[in-house]
Amino acid sequence: MFLASKFLSFLTQPVAWAIFLLLAGLLVLRRWRKTGLAFCWVALLVLLLTGWDGPVDHVLHRLESQSASIPPGSDLKPYVGVVVLGGALSGSRLWERPGQIALNSSAERMVVPLALLQRHPHLKLVFTGGEGNLKWSKYTEADRAKIFFDLMGVDPARVVYESASRTTYDNAVMTAKLPGLDPKQPWLLLTTAAHMPRSMGVFVKAGWNVTPYPVDFRAAEEPDWGGYSILDGMEKWHYALHEMIGYVAYRLAGRI
Repeated sequence: MFLASKFLSFLTQPVAWAIFLLLAGLLVLRRWRKTGLAFCWVALLVLLLTGWDGPVDHVLHRLESQSASIPPGSDLKPYVGVVVLGGALSGSRLWERPGQIALNSSAERMVVPLALLQRHPHLKLVFTGGEGNLKWSKYTEADRAKIFFDLMGVDPARVVYESASRTTYDNAVMTAKLPGLDPKQPWLLLTTAAHMPRSMGVFVKAGWNVTPYPVDFRAAEEPDWGGYSILDGMEKWHYALHEMIGYVAYRLAGRI
């Protein structure tokens, strides 16, 4: 399943589609000139449309709005803690310098838990994340998370780390087996908003009693139909497609 998720991650990148179309066009250009040129033009069109903010913001907003957000200032006393999914930390090599931390574009996954722990002293924090790359690195994501939370002054006694998982399914199943942790108690589940539908489905299926606490929203309620950025568009489409196809794959596999 892990290898399949890596292959899926590649296929959900618009630039990969453009490359395949361009290669196909070049391969048949000499023999079927019109067909080859058509492939090349479609590849260019894919790249150009990728940069249009409106369509992808609309798709992302639909994903993000599937899970209701807990209003700021809500009473969190009924919850025993918050489960934070990995995915906000840059690669292991950037963490090898003492005192160095490196967050990526999903940094809210790490920053918001700090505020929750500060405002609600009774909450525990469970961080789940092993290795997202094909090859295991020097520091698992849980190792990097420990470095981060220690540097931020979080009491080590309030944090539990799970370091063997490689997928969202692993997050749910392996974390539930941690000693001294009861998934039947009420927990908050914190991850990127667009990732929440798949995460909730997996955790509930695995027997968790979780309430969604989405962060890292990437689309406004009203899409910016006049905005344009190829780089931002590629990242947004990649994330949206990865989550939509991933949700379908997990449902077909019986994991949701």
